[in-house]
Amino acid sequence: MQLSASVRALVAIVFLASGALVRAEGVFIAGLQPDVRPAGAPAIAAVLHDDDWQVKALTGVEPPAPESLRWLADQGEWFSPFIGPGMTGPYDLRGWHTAEAVPAQ
Repeated sequence: MQLSASVRALVAIVFLASGALVRAEGVFIAGLQPDVRPAGAPAIAAVLHDDDWQVKALTGVEPPAPESLRWLADQGEWFSPFIGPGMTGPYDLRGWHTAEAVPAQ
């Protein structure tokens, strides 16, 4: 299979342009050094979970909360599937999708 001259020229331009972008100085490219945060990247200085957050995180859990949920005290600002609604129907053990959350049985 032979490529036309215009297709070869287009491929050459794309190839050369992509190389120039990779070598650009001062441009942050994600993934090249995953262990290094870029200068000026936002950083979380403190985490404050108010009472509303705590109530939401313990939706459907009868007080007192079991020891197995002690990790909530150390929950940072990262995503956690345990503090928000998940699947509906018979899998909604904590009652997230009901009008009024019911404690898990």
